Amino acid sequence: MALAYSGGLDTTVSIRWLQEKYNGEVITVTVDVGQEEDFEEIEERALKSGAIKHYFIDAKKIFAEEYVARCIKANGLYEGVYPLSSALSRPLIAKEVAEIALKEGCDAVAHGCTGKGNDQLRFDITFSSVAPDLKIIAPVREWNMSRDEEIEYALKKGLPINPKKSRFSIDENLWGRSIEAGELEDPWIEPPIEAFKYLKPLEETPNNPRELTIGFRGGVPVSLDGVKMPLERMIMELNIIGGLYGVGYVDHIEDRVIGLKSREIYEVPAAQLIIQAHIDLEKMVLGRRLLEFKSIIEKKWADLVYSGLWLDPFRKALDAFIDETQKEVSGEVRLKIYRGTARIVGRRAEKPLYHPELITYSSKSVFHQKDGEAFSRLWGLETHLWHKRHKL
Repeated sequence: MALAYSGGLDTTVSIRWLQEKYNGEVITVTVDVGQEEDFEEIEERALKSGAIKHYFIDAKKIFAEEYVARCIKANGLYEGVYPLSSALSRPLIAKEVAEIALKEGCDAVAHGCTGKGNDQLRFDITFSSVAPDLKIIAPVREWNMSRDEEIEYALKKGLPINPKKSRFSIDENLWGRSIEAGELEDPWIEPPIEAFKYLKPLEETPNNPRELTIGFRGGVPVSLDGVKMPLERMIMELNIIGGLYGVGYVDHIEDRVIGLKSREIYEVPAAQLIIQAHIDLEKMVLGRRLLEFKSIIEKKWADLVYSGLWLDPFRKALDAFIDETQKEVSGEVRLKIYRGTARIVGRRAEKPLYHPELITYSSKSVFHQKDGEAFSRLWGLETHLWHKRHKL
């Protein structure tokens, strides 16, 4: 069987548990989506834990260009705040694992997700779509062990784990970091600064604001401060820059698909900056009716991705609409970041619907103001007639 292997506690103990429970051989697959881990150490840990073979797949470029780029064009924010960092990576990881399983002739695929979260849906649905004939096994969901019980099991079996590595459960990729567990389960407690990788405490951020210019082509970021660069690199740079200024902090009560509410902490500097800039540029290019309808599509898109339905045909149909809206979304947006805030201070588009000669109040205006009188009368005609009727 092929196991999606992160190198953490859950998946490390899963290797031995799968061998004992199913009397089978385990192939581990680690997919790099920008989590900045020691992948050689992860491979060594997998083999020491009993895996007969290990695969490492560098998928950062694919993740940025085929998954994150779509999220940007869709302004993908679940419940208006979460930029879907973990949710986006799961279908890609599951797809790679399923393809390795088919290549190796495995009879099953496995993941380390719990039965109370959203990741189980993202893995299960992708597995069943890519490799419908393979059995899906979720050890953590089956054995129902607590973290303490997992550590005890690992120590008893002599597995190479580090139970004191962090009191938090952290998932990381290019697009962001999600931080859970420990004292964060109390919604009243402020997250300690040691939980974060990029974010500096507000009192330690630079004293002077910094200006950034993000360039877009067809709705996708292509340049930073005038320097063209791959999306993958831009995200990494903006994570560092934004974090230095305290930008990218999300703390909210989230509605999981399964029906539970959870306190979620996200560290997403690049995602916040890019999506904020993209939304602003769209306002220069897209008409009011299109923007209003796209906002409805964006919410549905985010809900689908969050709930594990990346491969659903509905998501692909929504993408077709979104792609059409992005054809003219090219230009630049200026942001000023300071003490945890990001402010839009300027924007310019290649083909804007904004026309200074029409909106200006100066003598250079070409707008015929008398046209407004007839428009105003017709626009309010129904309201006028309603009130007139009730006064008779």
